[in-house]
Amino acid sequence: MPRTSEFSSYVFIKNDLKAFGWNVRNPNRDAAGQLYSQQECLDHPELAAGLGKQKPEYVVKVREDAYWVIEAKGSLDKIDAAYNEAVQYARDINAKTKLIRASIATGVAGSDEQGYIVKTGAILPDGSVKVIEYNGKPITGFLSPSQATHLADNQTNVLNTLVTDEVVLLSIAEQINEELHKASINKDLRATVMSSVLLAMVSDTLPNFNASPDVFIKDINNRAEDVLINHSKREFAEYIELRLPHEDAAKAKYKAAVVKVFFLLRKINIKAAMDGSHDLLGKFYEVFLKYGNGAKDIGIVLTPRHITEFSVEILDINSDDLVYDPACGTGGFLVAAYDKIRQEYPGDVEMFKKHRIFGVEQQANVASLAIVNMVFRGDGKSNIINDDCLSLHLTRKIRNGEVSAEYTKETADRLSVSKTLMNPPFALKRDDEQEYTFVDHALNQMVDEGLLLAVLPVSVMYSGGKELAWRKRLLERNTVMAVISFPNDLFYPQASVEPLIVVIKKGQPHSTTQKTLFSRISDDGFLKLKKRRLPHGRASQLDELTPQIKSFLSGSGMVVETPGILQEKVIDLNDDHLEIVPQFYLDHPELGDDQIRAEMGAIYSELVFQEMRRSFQEAQEK
Repeated sequence: MPRTSEFSSYVFIKNDLKAFGWNVRNPNRDAAGQLYSQQECLDHPELAAGLGKQKPEYVVKVREDAYWVIEAKGSLDKIDAAYNEAVQYARDINAKTKLIRASIATGVAGSDEQGYIVKTGAILPDGSVKVIEYNGKPITGFLSPSQATHLADNQTNVLNTLVTDEVVLLSIAEQINEELHKASINKDLRATVMSSVLLAMVSDTLPNFNASPDVFIKDINNRAEDVLINHSKREFAEYIELRLPHEDAAKAKYKAAVVKVFFLLRKINIKAAMDGSHDLLGKFYEVFLKYGNGAKDIGIVLTPRHITEFSVEILDINSDDLVYDPACGTGGFLVAAYDKIRQEYPGDVEMFKKHRIFGVEQQANVASLAIVNMVFRGDGKSNIINDDCLSLHLTRKIRNGEVSAEYTKETADRLSVSKTLMNPPFALKRDDEQEYTFVDHALNQMVDEGLLLAVLPVSVMYSGGKELAWRKRLLERNTVMAVISFPNDLFYPQASVEPLIVVIKKGQPHSTTQKTLFSRISDDGFLKLKKRRLPHGRASQLDELTPQIKSFLSGSGMVVETPGILQEKVIDLNDDHLEIVPQFYLDHPELGDDQIRAEMGAIYSELVFQEMRRSFQEAQEK
């Protein structure tokens, strides 16, 4: 019988394996099953020959001839013992059998009260054992079936990818939110609590989870501050500092929640994954915004990861570009630009991150998330600052022989920004900070013929009044290269408004013969399911159109037009309304009932948004 102290770990392991996609049924009873528990291992003749009377907690069938051994202990301080026992079980199997091989071994230690630590290694062909890692960092959670198969097939301890399933990712994020909620942590502070824990996890040593709340929280704060100091960002420490409540019972509850956050983040290998090509921190923050109202009040809508990746692709960001985001939020656009350079120009990545990435975020707690995001990419010294972008300018500066820039309060006399990517705050308050105000500011920092990409509510490009006057000014000085509309639930659950991406070329007046690319993307690869937007798992319209949009913007090829979806059109500069939206310029193919309903829904959502904005502005004026 299992020891009482280890019962909870059995449930934890089985549930986590199931969440990561394993079939946790017994293979002896179900042909598709993949999980043997203790006594069940010995019903497999080869496993029985290798283990003798030994009974590890679980043995996972990776494939018919490849297995993964898992051993558990009931206390955190026994992680090495659990890991070493799992390794020994695996070696015994390999030494005593010829038909199968145990190629992976995992130790699990802890309990529901303490949390759990997972340590996993690969048993290599020469008998040596190496901890499994990604981007040079050890993984801290369980493997998915595809990851385990990769390790077994290639007889390696190095993962080639670490993409966390969207469902698992959002589930963990919501679990974290729930733990912080139960500890009575304000909903608008939860993302910064997570940031502090993330920074504390940079250290290779674990904190003392048995320490008193005061000592434990102080340790977390010190670890986070040390990381910020090392990256010359100490000024952000106060915005992510954990602050204990006064009562002892509340302190204990607060500490318990932070500990659970720590272990939940380890479950999805956050330390290794944050150095990958996916902005996990931004994805977590999107989940937290669903529960908080602070960001909504100031019009912050975070740009989904697949849209930032699409944006840097169609602008063809390269290592010679100086990239700017004047309202950078958690740094999604800047992260996407950095990741593109790391993948396509690996020899230039150090120069690029030091000299070519610039971002401003007015909300200090949100800016701190951008800093954390870049710290995990080895770029904590990036030029991301907390300030009002409208009061700043970027002037050209040469640093170590490289073209760069610096922030100044004076109007820039030498420009250097070649690509701007931005999703300015939705205009809800003052007339001097409409969405287009940020676009104008960014254009003023850019070199002639530089490209600006902005995510805007569709109303900015068709409304009358101030928006119409702005569009006329815009075209007198610049060229609108492309206008692309997206589904009105793109930002769900943060907002429901039809967004546009507008691409503008700086410093070239829009001519009467200039063709603009208009596109309507109704399928961006995601569906609204169970109060979330999740990938639908098949090729999307966004995937299909990206190469053509990129080709048009670079002038390198012909566009294959599709009526109603992707067409080159000449903007009517004499139009009194100057509505620069795809709906106005694209041809109109016959629509089915579902498309008509979708169109009506988009129109209704936009009308509701406009009425809310009008009411808010009237209330502010009173």
